[in-house]
Amino acid sequence: MTTTRRAFGALTAGAALAALAPTPATATPGHRRGRLIARDDFRHGLDRWAVELQGGGTVAASRGVLEIDVPSGATVWFKKRLEGPYILEYTATPVSEGGVNDRVSDLNNFWNAVDVRSPDDLFATPRSGALAEYDHLKTYYSGYGANYNTTTRLRRYVGEAGVRPLVHDYTEPLLVANRPHRVRIVSDGSTVQWWNNGRLVFDYTDPEPYTEGHFAFRTVWSHFRIRGFRVWRWMPQHR
Repeated sequence: MTTTRRAFGALTAGAALAALAPTPATATPGHRRGRLIARDDFRHGLDRWAVELQGGGTVAASRGVLEIDVPSGATVWFKKRLEGPYILEYTATPVSEGGVNDRVSDLNNFWNAVDVRSPDDLFATPRSGALAEYDHLKTYYSGYGANYNTTTRLRRYVGEAGVRPLVHDYTEPLLVANRPHRVRIVSDGSTVQWWNNGRLVFDYTDPEPYTEGHFAFRTVWSHFRIRGFRVWRWMPQHR
């Protein structure tokens, strides 16, 4: 199953938007979850995470919730390096309760990230949380927007300053305030997928795939509550 890139030639405006819409789906056929290879129930602090903040804010993990409440750029890295094939799942709720950072925008992820300046150790190169400082990554980057940010995009970073190649660019779907968004990321060789609430949002076949590296939550001027972080080995279904 594939989605359509932003290259729609002579389509009418309405038909073009329809062609760009992500595909509803309920399952990735032919595979199953294998063993659990990583998890965090967010009950024991941030020992498994590395936080990069551009302008302060709060990132905390307790009572089953990773809470990210920040006024500018924030990246929260899972310290364990992941190697595919895997399926990664979590639930994120964008908070809108009147707080100063409750903007409802930018549910973003890096995954299979490697910094070309220190390819053997992502954390050997310091970063401040400003988006431009991540240009030196080779990584997939999803951006799921709302309100001020009216785009939902997939990028494939190539490790060069100022170069963030765009794979998919949508005007919907967008975040819904105070609604749980159940995210699933599939990294299976050349197959790269990002799902939300059972809907296949990004489906990309990469001829030169990134198959291992680090995962991160990324947001800008937002407030999120994240639960149920799990990573499973992703295995072919035997018939």
